[in-house]
Order: sequence, then structure tokens, then C-alpha cells
Amino acid sequence: MKSSLFKSLCTLGTALLACSCSDKPSSSDHGELNFTPCEDVRYLPAEGLVIFNDHKVTDINGVQVGTITQVPNTTVVIVKDMYGNTVINQLDVSDPTKVKIIAGDPSQCAAISVPTTITSCIDAWLYTNATKNYLIYADLTVTDEAWNQIGILNASATSTIASISDMAGTRVTEDFDFSKLTSIKGDNIRYKILEPAYHLKDATGDYLIYQNTVVTNADGVPVGYADFATGTIKSVIDNVTPLTVANIATLPIILPTSKCADYSAPVASSSSTLPVLSSSSIYVPPVQSSSSQPQIQSSSSSAKSSSSSAKSSSSSAKSSSSVATGGCPTIKTKGGGGSGFASRYWDCCKPHCSWPEHSGGNYSKQCTNKGKSANTNWGDGSICSGGPQMTCTSQIPFTIDGCEEYGFAFAAVPASNGGQCGKCFQLTFTGEGHYSSTNANTRKLKTKNKKLIIMATNVGGDVQQGQFDIMIPGGGVGMFNGCSSMGWGSQGEQYGGLLSECEKENNYKAAKYASCLTEKCNKSFANDEEAKKGCLFLATWMEAAGNPEHNYVEVECPEVLKSRY
Repeated sequence: MKSSLFKSLCTLGTALLACSCSDKPSSSDHGELNFTPCEDVRYLPAEGLVIFNDHKVTDINGVQVGTITQVPNTTVVIVKDMYGNTVINQLDVSDPTKVKIIAGDPSQCAAISVPTTITSCIDAWLYTNATKNYLIYADLTVTDEAWNQIGILNASATSTIASISDMAGTRVTEDFDFSKLTSIKGDNIRYKILEPAYHLKDATGDYLIYQNTVVTNADGVPVGYADFATGTIKSVIDNVTPLTVANIATLPIILPTSKCADYSAPVASSSSTLPVLSSSSIYVPPVQSSSSQPQIQSSSSSAKSSSSSAKSSSSSAKSSSSVATGGCPTIKTKGGGGSGFASRYWDCCKPHCSWPEHSGGNYSKQCTNKGKSANTNWGDGSICSGGPQMTCTSQIPFTIDGCEEYGFAFAAVPASNGGQCGKCFQLTFTGEGHYSSTNANTRKLKTKNKKLIIMATNVGGDVQQGQFDIMIPGGGVGMFNGCSSMGWGSQGEQYGGLLSECEKENNYKAAKYASCLTEKCNKSFANDEEAKKGCLFLATWMEAAGNPEHNYVEVECPEVLKSRY
């Protein structure tokens, strides 16, 4: 741990820092304070510590080095360092032989006031510049106001001057004096979260607002519905009584990986399928044109297994716009990769990379008219929150004539990699299946030397590093079911889709997956040939393999993907 608080923490006796506590201030350092508090404080001359009314503990320079815990119904406190280690087991703050009252100057309080909207579940420091508020923690991590890590603190063991770098190591702030920062007392509130959600805390309550309009409290209990058009949150009791109103688009977004969030995954419906919440409506502005009452989106009913024997497709599915080149495009490696696995979804929502604030000018296509009519009204909302825009069915996975070794598709990447819109990756399958799903189908991908080239159009809040969530019709709608207006048949299991349904119906006998899936694709997409071909891609080219593992590397995007992006 490298921190400008070394001496202060050593004063508190912490054993977690690799510093020499011979630097502990002498008794002569424990006279009057070297700063003026804005409130009356309790000063411990023997230890050189200052106790504030909000339970913060600082050194004589005003740098926070710990906290206190009050023993109920007494004047006794326990002093702890920033890591929770007890430094003084019991201290009676009413004992004048140990504690001295130092008068504060109220005029100093305005200068260090903290916006009431900025809180943290654990103790933090607040740094504010002209563009952003940063929360800094004792482990040197730096988060935004929703407690999602966005950087690290650059600090020295010999100076109180520090700066902040983003996750790529690029410095994003000027130097500042760490000793002058305002502290945020941890409120111990943690949020049970299913996926990324807007966070609103006001006088009426503490809310998580999901893109399917459901609003919960911090414990994950539904309390209302959000009208994205007006910003009104209405009671879950009657969907009429207003609870509060907010500009939802401006609210911070809590991710499942936030310091103050506890991710609670929906129950998976297949032993080989992880619930993947890769909705394309994450991080979107509110819908401007919806006039209908918000409703909870629900997945389609589960399809019944046909009693007749399923017949398999006679040929590999091709996209209606497949390029008959008679050979494979040249795939040029750019470098940078790793290992992971491929999951699947198709929720019909507007792609993440179709929003102006995410695309960087490199927009992914968006469509209306059941995914058939592309347009450039980039500010329109997602169908998953009442707007008109959705995924284009032209972005189904496909193959090229004469190039059966390669498949091409679009996919969601981890939300933490949100800047990857329009990037491409080559997935080379290892033959193994994730979540103990290795079988003859996953092994075929390796023996046939198949490689999938994907292009990122979307993000997923719980998509893991190395995981690519492939856009496949019938792959499962996940949390946001924008497909309910498509006129399609059953989409199968909410997580894992039609293939997960086939796994269960066939008692996980992999040899039967392809025929089962083919039958379901033909039935569910009987009125949409394009979506059907995308569904059959999983049954044919991908060998009906569930969650196959792969090695991946970034590549230059081939024209066949760029033309459909």
C-alpha cells in the first residue's frame, strides 16, 4: 500500500502498512492543532488524534486516519484505523484527563460541505474538480458517485500531494493536497442488485430503477414503477400514486461490481447456462415519446416439447445477405487477448452502441418495424423502456459461402469494457464447455477448427472478462424482453433460450440438442425467415454447443461485419 497517510496510519498503530513507526510524532507534536476545525472536536493530546462529531478521526493536520464506534448508552468509544483495526479499545471521551475540547470555527464548514447526494457504504474521501466528483478509498481505489471503480490514487509515502489515474493508467486530474479532502462517513447501506440500475436517493426513499421500469428499495424489494417519459416513480400498490419525481437520465448508475452493491443473479434455468444480463438498454437516456403506462416486461411462455421426432435442417443456415465470395476474408490480428467463453442472448433492445453518448460517433445500426427498418434517430429510446428503437434482425450471426471454418456475429462485451463499440475479436474454440457443459457438441467446434469473428455492439453488466455474449435469436431474452412485440413464438428459457429448453427436455443428452433446437427455431420464427436463420446458426454452425470456451484475440474488423454494424 502506497499512501500519503503512512505516518498518520502508523500513529494509529496499524499493522497493515509497511512503514516504520519510528516516524511516530513525538509528544511535542501533540500540542495545538495545525488546522482549524469547523466544529467543536475532541482532542487526544497523548495520541495526537482528533475526534469529530461524525465519528471521523484525524491527525493534528486534519488528515483522516480512522473512525470511532460508540458503545451504546455510554460515553465510551472504540477507536479504529481506516482498515477496521482497533487502536484504542475503550476510551471515555468525557474523561478530561485524556480528552480536550477544541472549539471550532463554523465559518470553515461551508468550504468543506459535502453534497447530500454523495454517500458511501464505507468511509471515503471526496475530491471534486470542475467536471467530476471522485470518491477515494483507503485501498487507493477511486470510484464515481455510484461507487463503480474508475481509477486509482497516485500517492507518495512522503508527501500529501496526490493525483488520480483512470483504469488504463492515464492521469485524469491535476495534483491536489490529499490532507485537505473532505471525508465521507460510511453509512453501511448496501444494494441488492440484479443488474445495472439507476440510483435515486431523496427525502422519500432510496431507490434502484431498472430499465424494465421496476423500482426496488436497497434490499431489492419492489416498491414501484418508473415512467421514463415523465420521471415519475409510482407506487407498486396501484401504479398510480406518485412516490417521487426525478430526472432519471442524470442519475448515477450502480453496476453489480460496485463497492456498495451485492449482485444477486436470477436463478439459471439450465445447468450449463449462466444468467447473462446483457441488455442493450443499459446506460440509456429516458424515453422521450412514450405515452403508455409502464409495464413490467415479461418473457414469453415456455415452449412445449413436440412429441414427434424433430427433423434436422438439411443445410447450414445462411444469412439472407451472405456474401458469396468463394473464400474467407483475410483476418488480421491486432493483438491483445485471453481466454473465456461464449454465451448467447437476443433481447431485441436498442444496442448500447446506438446511443450517442456511447458510440463515439461509430454508431451501431438500430431499427424499427420489428427490426427491419434502419434509421438514424439516435436519440430515440429503446423498445425495452417504451421507445421505438430495437436491434436490427440483419445483425444475426452468419457464414460466408466457401468459408465454413469461420462464423461471423455481433456480441456484448463486459460493461467495464464499454469503450469497445465497433471492435472485433476472433474466438478460437478449445473444445471445452463452461459450467461443466463439455460434451460432444463443444468438442466438435475444436475438431472442426471453427473460429467465430465477433464485433462488439453492446455491453453486459455481469458479462465477465473474456466472455462474449453472442447475439443469437432464440438465445434468451435475459432481463429485458423487448421481443414481446415481435410476433415470434416462444423464446425458451429466459436465460439460455431455446437451447437451454432443449437441454432440459432431453435430459442433457447432447446428441439430441441439434434436432430439438432446429425444430424450435423453425416453429418460433416461422413468420420471420431472417431471425430463423440466425437461430439455426446455433444449431448448425455452432453445433448446438452451450457456452463453449475459447481463446480470443483482437482483430481488424472484416468488411462483412462492418457493413452490417
